[in-house]
Amino acid sequence: MNSFSQNIADSNANNRADTDAQRSLRICLLGYRSAPFVGGQGIYIKYLSKALVDAGHQVDVISGPPYPDLDPRVKLIQMPSLDLFSAPNHVTALRPKHLKSFSDTFEWWSMLTGGFAEPYTFSRRAAKYLKIHGHRYDLVHDNQCLGWGLLSIQKRGLPVVATVHHPITRDRQLALNAAQGWKDRLLVKRWHSFLRMQKRVVQKLNHIVTVSEQSRHDIADAFDISSDGISLVYNGIDTETFRPRSDVEKQPLQLITTASADQPLKGLRYLLDAMANLRENFPELQLLVVGKLREDGDTAKQLKKLKLEQQVRFVSGISTEELVQHYNASSIAVSPSLYEGFGLPAGEAMACGTAVISSDGGALPEIVGDVGVVVPAGNAEALSKAIAELLQDPERRKEMGLRCRERIEEKFSWKVAAEQFGQYYQQMLAERK
Repeated sequence: MNSFSQNIADSNANNRADTDAQRSLRICLLGYRSAPFVGGQGIYIKYLSKALVDAGHQVDVISGPPYPDLDPRVKLIQMPSLDLFSAPNHVTALRPKHLKSFSDTFEWWSMLTGGFAEPYTFSRRAAKYLKIHGHRYDLVHDNQCLGWGLLSIQKRGLPVVATVHHPITRDRQLALNAAQGWKDRLLVKRWHSFLRMQKRVVQKLNHIVTVSEQSRHDIADAFDISSDGISLVYNGIDTETFRPRSDVEKQPLQLITTASADQPLKGLRYLLDAMANLRENFPELQLLVVGKLREDGDTAKQLKKLKLEQQVRFVSGISTEELVQHYNASSIAVSPSLYEGFGLPAGEAMACGTAVISSDGGALPEIVGDVGVVVPAGNAEALSKAIAELLQDPERRKEMGLRCRERIEEKFSWKVAAEQFGQYYQQMLAERK
């Protein structure tokens, strides 16, 4: 563990460090796409920025579209891109005016040829902006963009720290394993070609933070750096929003999971196999999937093959309050991921007082601890056995839910994360003196 991590973890830090951590800083957060509905990175930007403001810091967020949902005290600086994912036709989205911009043209060409250029092009735009306005900030905190522009910002003397949630190399390998034929494998490799850039940037940045011990070791392995150079600050959970609701009735035979339906990384296929195994003994069992079902995707085909269309329901585009209600209404939350850099959905379900079963994929055991049930990743038999045992024991589920809530309150909150980052930032600045 490096000196930054040791200081962050030391609850007996000296008074001077405590005073430094409370000093108000001017912080610029970067996110290449930061709307909460695009995934955990958008949630991270939303809650970290709010917690830092609550701690007394000034925070601006520079983001590409889709833009984040921020606290009114946080200033949003919009950094427009072509936003090709929302374009009706990305092939015809390029306009003559875009040809004046290398970033716009590169973004369009990369998408046209199967690549993903947003981390690179966003970092270029952010670096250009901060070349003019960087004097307004004490430091820049990147949220897993990891583009070349970060090195330009660092080279000009503005301290830069990047949060790496987990190495996307895991996503690429799982996608390659699931690919059918050489054409699919070629497309997967082309899409993930930005990883070469991210590896080099991580190797050259002075400050790297991650969100779990598992991610610390995986990032070190994936990017060929020492784990001693990676500091740990756990994600927080919004315990005010994600909370037990006494007015919501538990459905004893409803499970809930959060998964992008056709991402192999999320392990939904194993939960569906477990549902099929459980059907004979629990014919009324229902699964609510927070995610969108692709009608022509592998998940839809599996549902049809297993004849689970009536037992599995998908919801997407829901509000946070609706999500909280779904967690509270469910008997068990299941996180079957093959790998998680942190495991935010599991933490949110735990904060709602819902019993949790998770795989041992990635950092999930760090979050669940000894208050939930942990089974081997990719093992549908173990998953179905754990679900059956909990379904048959309502008192255990109730006790587990109470302990889950306590664990989140004690160990994972945005207030704690903001305090730790405040101390970390001060050490970054002290290093320059």
